Amino acid sequence: MSSFKSDLLKADLAHLIHPMHNRKLHEATAHVWVRGEGAILLDADGKEYIDGLSGLWNVVAGHGRKELAEAAASQMETLAYVSGYSGSSNPAAIRLAERLAGMTYPSIRRFFFTSGGGESSDTCFKTARYYWRMRGQPAKMKVIARTWGYHGTTMGAMSATGIPSYWPMFEPRVPGFLHIPSPYPYRYVGLPGVSPGIAAANELEQAILREGAETVAMFFAEPVQGSGGVIVPPDDYFPRVREICDKYDVLLVTDEVITGFGRTGKMWGLQHWGVEPDMIQFAKAITSGYFPLGGMGISERIAKVLDTGEMMWMHCFTYSAHPVGCAVALRNLDIIEQEDFPAQAAEKGAYLLRGLKSALESHPHVGNIRGLGLMCGVEFVRDKATKAEFPAADQIGHKIHLAAQRRGLFTRLRGDVFCLAPPVITPHTLLDRIVEILAESVSEVLGNGT
Repeated sequence: MSSFKSDLLKADLAHLIHPMHNRKLHEATAHVWVRGEGAILLDADGKEYIDGLSGLWNVVAGHGRKELAEAAASQMETLAYVSGYSGSSNPAAIRLAERLAGMTYPSIRRFFFTSGGGESSDTCFKTARYYWRMRGQPAKMKVIARTWGYHGTTMGAMSATGIPSYWPMFEPRVPGFLHIPSPYPYRYVGLPGVSPGIAAANELEQAILREGAETVAMFFAEPVQGSGGVIVPPDDYFPRVREICDKYDVLLVTDEVITGFGRTGKMWGLQHWGVEPDMIQFAKAITSGYFPLGGMGISERIAKVLDTGEMMWMHCFTYSAHPVGCAVALRNLDIIEQEDFPAQAAEKGAYLLRGLKSALESHPHVGNIRGLGLMCGVEFVRDKATKAEFPAADQIGHKIHLAAQRRGLFTRLRGDVFCLAPPVITPHTLLDRIVEILAESVSEVLGNGT
């Protein structure tokens, strides 16, 4: 380790609290990232790594895009900040909302901007409750989400998040949130004679009936569950979900924080199944991570209530509609459209998935390889025939991750599920190298399978 990196780590340990804070883990696997270029990150000790998860699923345009830095600098020189509260606006925010209205689902025409996904989640919860209250149904306040769903870590978003490891240190969770099973094709057990997708969707109907439709405000779901392990639903799942939401007058709200702006091979995740939501949230790729920005989009029927409600929608953030974030987003949307990120993600994702299957599918401890667009997951199991998992104490995923880092690949895990979502601009040569590194790392930790 270089003295430069060592000195930085000493100061880091002395003064910085990290997200997902675990001091021992941090000391054992610490990186200090100092530069990025395309799909490559450079550590302070001079070693290069492939950015296997686009930062945190967000740097879709790759690192070092000067046009995004220039957009931020130009806006900062002109108008660095202004409030977006009622009575104030700015040209960048207006243009961004107008731009999004032309590229989201046809029914979504109005937008509120936040600083990221967690704020966007809470915005959706509060807006759904406001909507039903103004409609004369204040009892409709519950949120149904899913196991393995990730929606952020504010108290509200954490309560919707369906990954139990996020809960224990902060209980009790906010009341009014409940979870149904994920439509997890590899592990969901449905009913004999019923399509797994329909059976998983019907879990929503059963939950609505148990709770009482008059108490349920919204169903909240990622089109593809990202942090939960890249879980791609069966094709008949979301069409059935839409039917159920319509039947019981429940808002369908989709979390497009990871899937939005081309990651899945289409501009928006639910477009794969021809379904439109009532409300969406987005973040991450809207600026490729170059500036913290997120938001909520709502249908015209919700917007009409928002405009005419007798009570003010008392919801706000200091940095809502931040002019610099909106300017960066506008320039980033140019890149996404001009370089056709949805098409790139579709082709490169299929290429990566084929490579992973060719290299790893026959391994006795590789249970499932899955993906949609440029989102892939490799799930490791103790027994392939029974799908039995390794004991958590074995830390198989962590060991493979460490082996991959030694070879120059950095990403994230969900237990023993290895997640991959490199920048959309990643060249095929680096996609090949990702496959090689993971195959070599699996062989190191689990043997070659012979």
